[in-house]
Amino acid sequence: MRRTALVTGAASGLGALAAQRLAAAAWDVVAVDVDEPGLARTALRSPNIHVRACDVADSGAVAAVAAEAGPVHRVVHAAGIGPLGPGLAQPLPEVERVVRVDYLGTVHVVRATLPGMLERGRGELVLFSSLGAWVPSPRSSAHSAAKAAVNAYAESLWMEHRGEGVEIRCVCPSPADGPLPRPSSEQRAAGDSAPAGTPPGAVLDAVERSLARAGELYVVPGPLAQATVLAKRYAPGLLRAFLSRATAPR
Repeated sequence: MRRTALVTGAASGLGALAAQRLAAAAWDVVAVDVDEPGLARTALRSPNIHVRACDVADSGAVAAVAAEAGPVHRVVHAAGIGPLGPGLAQPLPEVERVVRVDYLGTVHVVRATLPGMLERGRGELVLFSSLGAWVPSPRSSAHSAAKAAVNAYAESLWMEHRGEGVEIRCVCPSPADGPLPRPSSEQRAAGDSAPAGTPPGAVLDAVERSLARAGELYVVPGPLAQATVLAKRYAPGLLRAFLSRATAPR
């Protein structure tokens, strides 16, 4: 029986690779993004990838795409933005856009797809957050706050619907090849260094391994990211001191 997946943020990075991998495994994939040229590149030579231009911040548009897709077995919600900026200086419209895309976009995708999964008693809901939700860094306040909201939302859903047949995962990679915060050339010149990324393939491999084990919630791919989360929990002062040194202007 052919399975259908809905993948957001599918024009680049993690979302694009997720869509291509699922298509190669004979899934029907509905690939969603605002970047139509990027979607076309993702779908190139993949006849079972069906592209749809959609802004996840638009609840009506998300609902329409989900209704058109029909019963969805897996959702990979990788759409997100993360412009960097000082917490007190980042333009308020930019902050509001981050919240609308990163957090409310997640709510819109979940509300459009999870009820059907619960009704059928099966499905996989994969929500991409960020290591920044656990460990904020300078200039990432809007992105980290929105992703922390995604974590809290995912955890609430997971507690509410445990045992109902739907696997929910909240994936928190370190900055990878996707729409995550990256310093501009001006910020790098000022001393900010780009954080090391987790290879997108390794992130998706970790997700697949987790989905094979029932009942998990968080997926933190890579030993460095896992160590960072543990340090945040058990040695927060030491971690803050390390991050302060690592991100100090040089």
